[in-house]
Amino acid sequence: MSPWPARLAYALGSLKLRVTLSALAALVLGVGLTTLLLVRQAERDTLATQRDRELADTVHIATLLSRRVVERQKALSSSALQVDPAMLDDPARLAAFLDAKPLLRGQFSSVFVAGADGRIRMIADRFGTRRSDVSLADRDYFRRALDEQRGQIGEAVASRVSGGPVIVMTHPLRSGARAHGVLGGVLNLVEQDLIADLVDHEAASAVLSIVTDVHGHVLAHPSRARLLRELREEPRLEQAFSDWERSGAPVEPAGLLLAQPGELVSAAGVAGPDWMVWRVQSEHDLLAPLHAARGEALRWAGALVAVLSLAMLTLLVRLLRPLAQLETRAQHLFDGAHEVAEGWPEAGGEIGRLARVLRHVAAERAQLETFNAEVLRKLSSVMDAAPLGIAFTRAHRFELVSAEFCRLFALPQHELLGQPARMIYVSNEDYAAVGPQVREAFARGEAYVGEWQMLRGDGSRFWAQLRGRPVDAADAAAGTIWSVADVTAQVEAREQLEWSASHDPLTGLANRKAFVQRIEQLLEARPRSLPAELVMIDLDHFKPINDQAGHAAGDAMLKAVAAAITARVRASDLVVRLGGDEFALLLERCSHEAALRIAENVRHAIAEIALPWQGRLLHVGASLGVATLGADTPGATAWLEAADAACYAAKAAGRGAVHAAQRPPLRVVS
Repeated sequence: MSPWPARLAYALGSLKLRVTLSALAALVLGVGLTTLLLVRQAERDTLATQRDRELADTVHIATLLSRRVVERQKALSSSALQVDPAMLDDPARLAAFLDAKPLLRGQFSSVFVAGADGRIRMIADRFGTRRSDVSLADRDYFRRALDEQRGQIGEAVASRVSGGPVIVMTHPLRSGARAHGVLGGVLNLVEQDLIADLVDHEAASAVLSIVTDVHGHVLAHPSRARLLRELREEPRLEQAFSDWERSGAPVEPAGLLLAQPGELVSAAGVAGPDWMVWRVQSEHDLLAPLHAARGEALRWAGALVAVLSLAMLTLLVRLLRPLAQLETRAQHLFDGAHEVAEGWPEAGGEIGRLARVLRHVAAERAQLETFNAEVLRKLSSVMDAAPLGIAFTRAHRFELVSAEFCRLFALPQHELLGQPARMIYVSNEDYAAVGPQVREAFARGEAYVGEWQMLRGDGSRFWAQLRGRPVDAADAAAGTIWSVADVTAQVEAREQLEWSASHDPLTGLANRKAFVQRIEQLLEARPRSLPAELVMIDLDHFKPINDQAGHAAGDAMLKAVAAAITARVRASDLVVRLGGDEFALLLERCSHEAALRIAENVRHAIAEIALPWQGRLLHVGASLGVATLGADTPGATAWLEAADAACYAAKAAGRGAVHAAQRPPLRVVS
């Protein structure tokens, strides 16, 4: 290592630097957390105050807008009283009437009079007063004004006169109990912003104000391109609008506060037309001054921390000078280069106490090493005499191993000592699984006992009984004593016994016991285990083979049949020899049609067997019965009986055939 990296590594390991860095970290953490908490609280207070203010402003705008709508409706209502039925057929009087209403015309982009048939008789706008042939008979607001005989506010639509988006207010012209027409005013949404003069844009440039109808169609927006589009298309109100719709789309004049990431959103209903006023303000723009203040505070705090850290480091260098002398002496604590009482610093406080402790440790070192050497010699003698493999591990590494342990694992002692205990396990997964079991046994105050497959140094494997007990139950770091015995023969004998209990010794197929157990599992797992099929197989013309060629020939034929069946089914299917010349198939996750195909393939395979025996070829056939497991099948007995009956039917039909039992009816869920 070059000088500079070495010096850097030494400096980073210095207690003085670490204490200084710890104090620095504490100062930075304290100042940072304090600043962060104060700014966060200020942000929360600012947002809470602004929410209340925004809600109040939104409610105020909605109230003013409602008043304006009411004023326009009143203006239409008072003017409608002056239009009699005869005036509708007198264009000159209608024109004079509209020309005499400058205040009414000033409140709308255009004013019109329409008859009961919906045809506009006269219209007045900025271009003057003129007749029109446009019909409003199909407009909903027109029909409602006549039917209900009261003022109406239509939904925003494209004007049939100008083509632009408009809102039409109408009031019926009544003569007695009947309405003979309507007086209407048109608000052109492109030319007349409903709330332009209600919002202080200079004071709230980051605030977006929008007016929509109850269905969310935009009636007023700073961008004229968004008029009549849906509010859900506004990115700054997407979540807020969805929440408002999910809550029933309330038109609440008292105002609502709605959630939107990064925004303050308030809404209020406009009484009368049932419109909604929406206002959204960016939290980022609102909190920008606080964020700037936080950055300035952190810069000043950083400067203060730097000055304090430099002063602390200077003080620590002076206070910890005796520590360097103690470090030099401690480096030779166990090498015998110094006398026990020589070279120690004269200091008080913690450094002086540490020096005295280390001097005492050095004084007892020789005696302790002699004692340990004697204990290890005796322990090694005991371990080498034991008939079992014995090992001592600490921190998951071998520290002592017996001669028998080395023989079992075909490794010399020097290749085991200091190595991780994981090396004797077949896989990392096995090693990881042992740990929790050992800890659980030790926690109960018991020795751990388990059987695991182990790995020798030459790559061969063997089954071992592993026993472990902690050196000190209260101190896991004290290590563990292990004993290992080769139990390969016992494991293989046990596995052979378990296999024999569930398999037919002649053919190697599953026996009746395993067959019945699997059927019961399928029945308990219904309906998840459906579809499933059962195939019963009874050999044809097998008895003459036993009678004429002998039982040895019969056994050879049964083995050939087992091989033929196994070759024609899926790996997941269970092939069973029930006894004698009876076989069965358990087909899980198999449709009835597929089961019939498999059964037919098996029948062909058995029929094609030609077993050479003493100069001649032996043949057999098979009759097969297929039964379906239904959701209402009473139990294993009923299923087996259905398959048996189908098999007997195949034999009765001339043998060498596949017969399907009657399938259970489908359950109809009402």
